[in-house]
Amino acid sequence: MTDEISEAAGTESAVPADPQADALATATAKADEHYAQYVRVLAEFDNYRKRSARELDQARQFAVERFAQELLPAMDGFELAIANGAGADVASLIEGQSATLRLLQKAFEKAGIRELAPEAGSPFNPEEHEAMVAQPTGEMPANSVVVTIQKGYALNGRVLRAARVIVSRALDA
Repeated sequence: MTDEISEAAGTESAVPADPQADALATATAKADEHYAQYVRVLAEFDNYRKRSARELDQARQFAVERFAQELLPAMDGFELAIANGAGADVASLIEGQSATLRLLQKAFEKAGIRELAPEAGSPFNPEEHEAMVAQPTGEMPANSVVVTIQKGYALNGRVLRAARVIVSRALDA
């Protein structure tokens, strides 16, 4: 009788497993695989976000590096003028300062900075000019620049400082 029980137990284990259990196991394995992929993608995205933030921070820190390198010769010129100013004649000081100014202008040009220095008689542009005084005059049309008091500057089309000007207005009758 023990052999019959053994044979009966053996035949039960040979019976195919429950199809629902197989489907559940397959679905669980796929879910585990998809979750693992999700975790990897999430980690990759987090690394990308951190790398982008780090690169942006470095770009901010070193954005002016090239411009600063262009300004160093101008700084050297100013320091040289100060160091030798006591023993130099006025003409050589003016010549040195003119050379330093040219270095600054060259650095500004390379950086995309342009002067806003309106000529007398040019129309007043409120986007680039700041009117300091409105002077009555019959020599030029109203809302024209009479004199530029201080130059302005723009960086790639964006005004850094507006040119300060005296603007004409019509004579009072």
